[in-house]
Amino acid sequence: MHARPGRLLQLDVLRGIAVFGILLVNIWSFAWGSLSLRYGTLPAQPPVLDQLVIFGVAALAQLKFYPIFAFLFGAGFALQTRSLRRQLGSWGAAQAAYRRRLRWLLVFGLLHGFLIWSGDVLTSYAVAGMLILSLASARLSRVRNRAWLVAGGFLLFMCLLIPVSQQGGAPDTAQDLQNFAARYATYTQGGVWAVARLRANDFLVSVLSSVVMLPHIVVLFLLGILSVRCGWLTQPQRHQRLWRRVRAVGLGAGLPFNLLAAGAIAWQVADPYQTVFDTALFEVGLFAGGPVLAAGYVAALMLAGPFMLRWLGSWLAPVGRMALSNYLLQSLIGTWLLQGPGLGWGATLRPIEMLGLALAIMAGQVLLSRYWLRYFRQGPMEALWRRLARLP
Repeated sequence: MHARPGRLLQLDVLRGIAVFGILLVNIWSFAWGSLSLRYGTLPAQPPVLDQLVIFGVAALAQLKFYPIFAFLFGAGFALQTRSLRRQLGSWGAAQAAYRRRLRWLLVFGLLHGFLIWSGDVLTSYAVAGMLILSLASARLSRVRNRAWLVAGGFLLFMCLLIPVSQQGGAPDTAQDLQNFAARYATYTQGGVWAVARLRANDFLVSVLSSVVMLPHIVVLFLLGILSVRCGWLTQPQRHQRLWRRVRAVGLGAGLPFNLLAAGAIAWQVADPYQTVFDTALFEVGLFAGGPVLAAGYVAALMLAGPFMLRWLGSWLAPVGRMALSNYLLQSLIGTWLLQGPGLGWGATLRPIEMLGLALAIMAGQVLLSRYWLRYFRQGPMEALWRRLARLP
């Protein structure tokens, strides 16, 4: 399958990869809750296969694919505002049209967070998009300087935050586990109203905490804009030296760090009382190490040969073209299957079974996306979004 005219196959494939990578991480939160221990806890002498699943997801997926999704949002921002400028005749009209698009994305995010799943990212994406909207027509140097400024400020803030976070004293592991067990029971066995109240509370807390991470998202958006304006994404064959360097650093430096962090996370799940690793510190570090490995993933795709790209495109590009629809559908399916108001499978599934469920959802979405796009130009949510925003 080839990209439609005007679309870039690499970007659609990357979106498909990012949507599925996000599901690998989100599937746990559908059962545990987005603010709880991400992978739950394991029984004494846990099966090795379950431990390996948690280790693999933490090492290769956790905090790896939302940076790619945010990066691609920035790339899409650059491409779409440029297209709107050509169609509407001025940057002012293009920005007004894209502002409507972001407002409706905010509405989708709020509905998603309050009614389906508290771990929504659309809300923060909409807010971050509004913050960078004025850069649609900015010179390249201004975009680059803004990226350096926001990245430097965020890095300084995180360096100051880590020592402060360590001053709260030793964590009360027993209390944390008790709170987790109560939340887990509510999500997987509670009724509609009990789950709705907990979800609304978690979403409000998530929105407040996302304010801290907003500069991180803005930086990723700006990198996406730069990648289009400089041709890194749109003409990857002309920037192979750059992508080879990114791949070397991303995989060479990012993979060892993420493997170490995943080891600490898997150990904590198997033994919550262990004190060898400061797991919280490793998870903070993953906000830096995760995007590094994610950059390696992106570079590896940019350097893929024509045969590999066509093969990936035939399966993943349709998923990427319906990224919003597939993201929301994952939440609907996952919460229905795993939470109490639905089938409540989250109360009994082992980690290996959770992974199997995620893979089954992925396979279903590949088939559904390919079938849908035989008859329609866009996914259902993409078409609704476009109509509500009154885009040309």
